[in-house]
Amino acid sequence: MADCQRRQRNRWASSPTSYLRTALLAAAAILLLGPPAEAQQKPLEKVKIAIGTPVMNVTYPWVEMPLALNYWRDEGYDVSVFAGGSSLQSIQVMSAGNVDFAEVNSAPLIQALNTNGIQIRDVMLNTVIDWSVVVSADSPYKSIKDLKGKLVGVSSLGSGAVGLLQSYLNDSGLDPKAVTLVAVGAGPTALQALHSDRVQGLMFWGSANASFEVMGAKLRYFYDPRWRKYPDFSLSAMQTTIAKNPKMVEAIVRGAAKASLFAVTNPDCVRKLQWQHFPDTKPTGDSEENLAKADDHRLDAQLTSLKLALALGGGKLWGRVTPDQFSKLEDFLIDTKLIDHKIANPADYIVGIPDFWAKVNDFDHAAVVAQANACHVS
Repeated sequence: MADCQRRQRNRWASSPTSYLRTALLAAAAILLLGPPAEAQQKPLEKVKIAIGTPVMNVTYPWVEMPLALNYWRDEGYDVSVFAGGSSLQSIQVMSAGNVDFAEVNSAPLIQALNTNGIQIRDVMLNTVIDWSVVVSADSPYKSIKDLKGKLVGVSSLGSGAVGLLQSYLNDSGLDPKAVTLVAVGAGPTALQALHSDRVQGLMFWGSANASFEVMGAKLRYFYDPRWRKYPDFSLSAMQTTIAKNPKMVEAIVRGAAKASLFAVTNPDCVRKLQWQHFPDTKPTGDSEENLAKADDHRLDAQLTSLKLALALGGGKLWGRVTPDQFSKLEDFLIDTKLIDHKIANPADYIVGIPDFWAKVNDFDHAAVVAQANACHVS
């Protein structure tokens, strides 16, 4: 051992520069290689999204497929999505700073800013107003006027349905108080309220009404035709969030835009991925074939509205909505006495980042279509 140590000392003494060179090269190699992979990986930024609905199911592909397909994770975000109850509840939770985004109906969004001064912004339009009042097809009610003095069920009294129905009644020549609104929840409990005559009508969005049909209901629909030309269910954020973290807002909406394209390309794959990644949302109580048909029917109703929203925004950019569309919606809400004035600049209702929707739609559309058509489900 002593001889070995002596030889090492002699080598260093005889050629110190060669040893120094070797040490420096080794250090340089370590620097070039960088730190271990675990140290390089930036922690995912957490983001929370509340959806203004009492129940999550297959009909929200723009916020569920980004989770199943890792669109948001690939952008650097760890996103949580959950049912926020109603639009009003979701806005309250977001304005309190407990979530980053809220999916809400357009009337509550306008009322929040216009009437209450809550600095909320629409960052992505997802559907048009596809709500309807439905009654049993064999009922004596042939028009909305026939529901005077009757009870109409809504998911909750904080739902976007409340203002819409009141405007519809008013526009039809009825006092909005001529119909009594009753909170009946959603899904089977709501339909049971109709079947038991606890309420004589229901006021729900398109995919929810499709769910009633899936459950065997034969329905008659009443709605204002203008609704289908107005922006509605939208992803929204507070202006403070947009100003503080515009890149995050852009990334979240881009993931939702990719998911929207994926969904309309292959709805059947959406349902398969939904069941795989969110098994709690899979319906039960029937054969696999019938359950698949049921969810396909629900999703088809939502995608119809999703496509109408895309067309409303010009047909090319997912999520796009304009100040002019909100100005027209304001006029509608003033006519129906839901608000009493217009704000000075309708652009304040929407995200103000320059070229925002061009940026969020700047992704490989062909690759998303190919991914949807391939439909890799484990």
